[in-house]
Amino acid sequence: MEKVMGLVSDKGVVIFSKSSCCLCYSVNVLFRQLGVVPLIYEIDQDPEGREIERQLVMLGCNAPVPAVFIGGNLVGSTNEIMSLHLSGSLLQMLRPYQILC
Repeated sequence: MEKVMGLVSDKGVVIFSKSSCCLCYSVNVLFRQLGVVPLIYEIDQDPEGREIERQLVMLGCNAPVPAVFIGGNLVGSTNEIMSLHLSGSLLQMLRPYQILC
């Protein structure tokens, strides 16, 4: 878990993703539509990707990708993100990380 926590600490919004994952792409697009440019870690392109994936599962991700961290805290995967978005809570969580246009 040390590797994952090191990658997300002191960062705003971080998404662990796989380049071929359509759900990862959808979550990334959602965040950009909400005015947030997340830091994306494509774990399928990282030599330590399998270890990162294992650590994400150990942290509690139901599905290892997309794994979304906001303010250094694990928020969850697609289901959690969409539930938060539909309830209006996601936008509140993202407010400090939105790019002002």
